[in-house]
Amino acid sequence: MEFLTDYAGFLLKLISVALVIGFLLAMMASGKRKSQPGSLSVTKLNESYDAMKAELDHQLLDKKVLKNLEKEKKKKEKLEKKAQKKAPKADEVDKKRLYVLDFDGDIKASAVETMREEITAILSVAKSQDEVVVRLESGGGVVHGYGLAASQLQRIREANIPLTICVDKVAASGGYMMACVADKIIAAPFAILGSIGVVAQIPNVHRLLDKSLIDVELHTAGRYKRTLTMLGENTEEGREKFKQDLEDTHGLFKRFVSSQRPQLDIEDIATGDTWYGSEALENKLVDVVMTSDAYLVSHYANADVIQVVYKQPKGMAERLGLSFFSALEQKAVSWIGKLTQSRGY
Repeated sequence: MEFLTDYAGFLLKLISVALVIGFLLAMMASGKRKSQPGSLSVTKLNESYDAMKAELDHQLLDKKVLKNLEKEKKKKEKLEKKAQKKAPKADEVDKKRLYVLDFDGDIKASAVETMREEITAILSVAKSQDEVVVRLESGGGVVHGYGLAASQLQRIREANIPLTICVDKVAASGGYMMACVADKIIAAPFAILGSIGVVAQIPNVHRLLDKSLIDVELHTAGRYKRTLTMLGENTEEGREKFKQDLEDTHGLFKRFVSSQRPQLDIEDIATGDTWYGSEALENKLVDVVMTSDAYLVSHYANADVIQVVYKQPKGMAERLGLSFFSALEQKAVSWIGKLTQSRGY
């Protein structure tokens, strides 16, 4: 028993040392993460759809019917190959391509980092006959983050490639600012859209500090360098300037949406209110009520539907199984961001 106890103690020490060394290595390697190139994943969604259909046919249809279907399929493929050979130019037989991107937005619009790479890759090969479909989900966030995300989508429009945004759940505030860039907005019947407004909140603990006889000194150069603070005493002048900044940002938001969707009655819509998909159609916030799945399935027969995903390189912490620390950091940053953000869509 004494031997087992000593061995268990030694093993625990060894594990502890290994964890500490692994953590230190992760910290040292984290600085090199940005220099590592990411990878692009390209998946033809038609193939997975055809595979599912074939499996169902195999399980449900009579053998004789199944045999006839396979014969018809082979015959169709032969005819398509013949048509390709007879075509004088390769360009004339190129099928339309739908490039599918996913944007799942958080408060910082962090997904823009991968989306910008995906858009760059697509624009290097896309033709005017093709289309980019973005499946967008976001309740909004900081102004600069979603401003950049909308600007990235504008690159597609500027390249004269049709852009379609599909919203299955929510595209509100900054999310709708992104969506309105599209040539066509498609929303599921109960998707939430709108919230064209600006919100800001800052906690202030000055009175608590004052009761505890704790002074906070804040020195600025410039009258409006700091308007409202978390620790110091806020003034009416600072509050008025802060509110004016919100109004200015709201005006910028409204002008941007109006320039992208002139059919909207912006003064009636830009109240911060939201609408479900069917109501959004009546208010001209969207063009079609349909799920993203239905839209993509409708193109499988006549187009190559290709999902493009840019994968960021994993940091050392993730490779060593220490991603818990990374997740904890992200949660902390998100929480602090919600408390201290000055302006957000």
